[in-house]
Amino acid sequence: MTATYKKAEETKSKTYRDFLVSYVSAVKSGGNVLSFLKSKLSSILTVRSETAKHSVETLATLVEVYTVMLVVTLCGYILFTVIFSSGVLNAMGASTAIQVSPITYFLFLFLSSLLSITLMVIAHLTRKSKLMDLREPYIKAGLLLTGALVFFLLATLLPQLQFIVELLGVSVLVLICLLVISIPPALNYRRIAKVNFSAEDAMPSFLRDVAEARKTGLSPQTCIIQASMRREHGIFSRILGFIRGQLEWGVPLRRIYRNIRKQLRSWPVLVNFFVLIESIEVGGGPTAALEILTEYSEKSRDIEKTKRNMLRPYVLLSFIWSVLLPFTMTTLTTIMNALNQFSFVGETQKIVTSTEASMGLLAAGVIFQCWLSGFFMGKVSDGTFAAGFKYSALLAITAYISLLLSQDFLGSMFNLIPG
Repeated sequence: MTATYKKAEETKSKTYRDFLVSYVSAVKSGGNVLSFLKSKLSSILTVRSETAKHSVETLATLVEVYTVMLVVTLCGYILFTVIFSSGVLNAMGASTAIQVSPITYFLFLFLSSLLSITLMVIAHLTRKSKLMDLREPYIKAGLLLTGALVFFLLATLLPQLQFIVELLGVSVLVLICLLVISIPPALNYRRIAKVNFSAEDAMPSFLRDVAEARKTGLSPQTCIIQASMRREHGIFSRILGFIRGQLEWGVPLRRIYRNIRKQLRSWPVLVNFFVLIESIEVGGGPTAALEILTEYSEKSRDIEKTKRNMLRPYVLLSFIWSVLLPFTMTTLTTIMNALNQFSFVGETQKIVTSTEASMGLLAAGVIFQCWLSGFFMGKVSDGTFAAGFKYSALLAITAYISLLLSQDFLGSMFNLIPG
C-alpha cells in the first residue's frame, strides 16, 4: 500500500492518481474493494463515453472549418481564373492586361496547403490512433514521394522530357504522381487495419465466451481453447487459432502474449489480452475479474462504433467538395472565356489556347488540394494519417473525373473547351 501511494504521488495523470489514492483508502479502511472497482469502472466508461461525444463534436467543428477553408480556397481559384482570363487580353496585345507569374500561383497553392496542414495538426491533437507502430505505410510513401517528385521535376524542367507534359497535360501528370504515392501505402495500411479492426470487433465476444465457460468450472486455458474455436470472428479467427495451437502445445501465456504483439497493433486488443493473462497467472482467472474485463471490452467497442458512425457522414462531405471544386472552377472559366469570345470576335483560337494553359495549372492545383484533404479525412475517420492514403487517392480521382465531365459538358455546350 505504501508503494502504491508513492506511485500515486509520482504519476502525472490526475485520473490515475485519484484511482490509486482511492484504492489505497478503500483497502486500508476495510471497504469492499470489488464494489469500489466496479464503481470506478462504471465511472471510467461514462467519462470515456462523454469524452468520445465531445471529441466527435470537436472533429465536426474542424471539418466545418476545413470546409470553409476550402470555400476560401475556391474563391482564390476563382480569382486566379479571372486573372488568367485577363491573360487572353494580353495575348491579343491589350495594354490593360494583368500579368500573373506562375510563382504567384504556386505561392497561393503553398499558402492553401499550409492551412490544410495546420488543421491536420489540430485534428492530430484531438483524434488519437488506436494502432501502434504504423511505420511501413509512411516509409513506403516517403520513398514513392521522392521518386514521384524527381520524375515530375524532370518531366517539367528538362526539354528532353517535355513531350510527357505535352502528351498527358499537367493535371494528368500530377494525378498520376499522386496516385503512385498513395496507392501502395493505402494497400499496406488496409492489410494492417483489416486484421486489427476485425480483432477489435471480435474481442468482446471472445472474452464473453471465456467468461461464460469459466463459470462452468473449466480451467482458464481450456476456456480460451474452447472460445477460440468459434468461426464467426472473421480474420481474427486465424490469430485465435494460433493462440489455441500454442496453448495445446503447452506454451506459457507470457510467451503467447509476446507472439501476439508481433501480429496485432491495436492497443485495446493488446490491453485486453494483457489483462486476461494477468488475471489468469496472478489470480487464477476468477469469474468476477473476467466478467469485469468483458464488460469493459464490450462498452469500449460500443463507444468506438458510435464514434465511427457519427463521423462517417463527414467522409461523404469530402467527396462532395471534391466534385464541386473542379465543377465550379470549370464553369467560371467557361463563362469568362465565353464573354471574351463575344467581346473579341475572330480571336477564338488564342482564347482556347490561353484557356487550356490556365485550366491545366488550375486543375492540377485543385487535384492536389483534394488529394491533401484526404489525409485530413483519414485522421478524422480512422484516427491515423495512414488511412488518408486511401481517401487521398479516391478524392484525387473524384476531382479529376469531375473535371473531365464538367469540361466535356460545358465544352460541348459552349463550344469553347475541347473535350
